[in-house]
Amino acid sequence: MKVDPSRASTLVANLTAIQSRVAGAASIGQNVRLVAVSKLKPANDILALHQAPASHVHFGENYAQELREKSELLPRAIQWHFIGGLQSGKLLTHSAIPNLFCVSSVDTAKKAHLLNTARAALPDLPKISVHVQVNTSGEEAKSGCEPGDATVALCREILENCPSLHLLGLMTIGAIARSKATTAETENEDFATLKQQRDLVEKELGLEAGRLELSMGMSEDFEGAIKMGSGEVRVGSTIFGQRPPKAEAKITA
Repeated sequence: MKVDPSRASTLVANLTAIQSRVAGAASIGQNVRLVAVSKLKPANDILALHQAPASHVHFGENYAQELREKSELLPRAIQWHFIGGLQSGKLLTHSAIPNLFCVSSVDTAKKAHLLNTARAALPDLPKISVHVQVNTSGEEAKSGCEPGDATVALCREILENCPSLHLLGLMTIGAIARSKATTAETENEDFATLKQQRDLVEKELGLEAGRLELSMGMSEDFEGAIKMGSGEVRVGSTIFGQRPPKAEAKITA
């Protein structure tokens, strides 16, 4: 697979700028995972950032088939994140990807059990880490568990009855208006809610404080998310540029 040197230079510069901003927003001792969201971008772009000098590892995809095709083309050292809506019929696709690091959109016990069963059928592969997605904004169009009892119950179900899954933490996308208004100095209500839910789950399930990470923050608001304790941020267009329409996207350039 060819990598265009000019395109690679642009991508590395963009990634380096984001990494610098992430480091600047993080407090001393705070580790933040940067997931480069590569949906609808060609595998060539991912390879450009995965190889030296950037050597980036964590990449996020929204569509099951696109993730599967890219994972077959690109090095196994990449750690994939599935961050799109989970469809029951596609869970086998996710589970069979050996270097799938995390599924960040588990919002029902049914999906958790289906993913667990599919992964359990592949005993040579490690557990899949998952985030429980919480609907912190209350928007009907948003996926995610309701805050409170539903979130606690789903986390308990994964911990107690899904041995092929590892509960990594909680995730939210939040309201767009709140995202646009977020800065490193202003508090985002969705981020505050997710933090409260994380603390609630840890208390109710008897987990050590800080055992569960927070995954929140995207291109427009990741610095504010980091200031509020996020351990993972997802940045796409700021690194890769504007995405093409899905119908025009290509797996390779």
